[in-house]
Amino acid sequence: MTRNEKIILAILTIIKFVHMMDFIIIMPLGDQLMDAFDITPAQFGAIVSSYGFSAGIFGFLGAFFIDKFDRKRALVYLFAGFTIGTMACAFAPTHHLLIAARIFTGAFGGILGALVLSIVADVFPVERRSAAMGYVMGAFSAASVFGVPFGLYLASLYNWQAPFILLGGASIAIFFGIIAFMPSMTGHMANAQKRSPVEFVINIFNKRNQQLALLLMVLLMFGQFSIVPFIAPYMRSNIGFSKLDLSYIYLIGGAITLFTSPLFGRWCDRYGNVRMFTVMGLLALIPIVAITNLPQVPMYVALIPTTLFFIFIGGRMIPALTIMTSTAIPQNRGGFMTVATSLQQIASASAAFVAGLIIVENEAGQLENYMYVGFVAVAASLACIVLIRYIAPAPIQTAPPADIPQ
Repeated sequence: MTRNEKIILAILTIIKFVHMMDFIIIMPLGDQLMDAFDITPAQFGAIVSSYGFSAGIFGFLGAFFIDKFDRKRALVYLFAGFTIGTMACAFAPTHHLLIAARIFTGAFGGILGALVLSIVADVFPVERRSAAMGYVMGAFSAASVFGVPFGLYLASLYNWQAPFILLGGASIAIFFGIIAFMPSMTGHMANAQKRSPVEFVINIFNKRNQQLALLLMVLLMFGQFSIVPFIAPYMRSNIGFSKLDLSYIYLIGGAITLFTSPLFGRWCDRYGNVRMFTVMGLLALIPIVAITNLPQVPMYVALIPTTLFFIFIGGRMIPALTIMTSTAIPQNRGGFMTVATSLQQIASASAAFVAGLIIVENEAGQLENYMYVGFVAVAASLACIVLIRYIAPAPIQTAPPADIPQ
């Protein structure tokens, strides 16, 4: 890996860290938010899903123009909006205003996540892309290890706003780092075809491989995020975790995936993405079923399925993302990835919203019907294992665009 590749990969990983931190921190705060605003699981599901629906809608609109700009310039403007939205979340006095702030953040965050993956695909050729993707996806692990436990600790000491204040302050520093160190990238604009929005959408949805890739990510997200938002509330109300105990879910799971994500990325390059996805997808069914049917057990027992969930869910995302980015050529990749991320966000938001409708709180304050959410997640996961076998990459270009640092 060259020096410029290392710099780009480091910047993208840091951006992905705060992006994932912003996205997931709301979920372990579910119990505190429901207490602070006196809201139901369905209303909490609306808070979680508001980000996803916004990211999906604005991300889809952003797909029409994202490939027309220098990647760095787009990154700067999107991260600025993301930072403002994160700070707005910290000072929301009601759950309605918190939803509004999450909608604003999602409008920028949805496109930002797609842009990061597009840059990875632009810079790294397909034979080294899974390894690079593994490092970037390792940001989720880092957010889980360092960010989420510390955020929950701050929330337990002060209030639920504290993690957002910390994240917003860090984002301001990162913003200036992007300006200073991220190189300009315009190679994807060479030989770009000018299309109307209608032609752009038709071009994506007329290609069978891209259709299947989009469907894969929709099913993957729906199965995953029907489970994730309610892990913390379920562990608190049904298993007996304290507010501080919840941090162990993310600390232990994230710590292990911090090492397994890069490893899985290298294995994908060595053994093939389809094979790795199949193995990880089948193994992921074990913690999905275990978590959603977990009786009251000691904390150390409950942490086993949650840790396995982190490992195997992350393990299947790396080959899935690598395969998806490979179905588009560089000139259209930013737009395609933005559409893909939009659909992912809408799918995850829909999953959280639907799960919130299925799950109910009984008179004892415990959550019921989580097992039915698990059945939905299992069905979606099995469908993905079958679907991924029918997706083929776009023709490989012999060289990356000339201005991408080597």
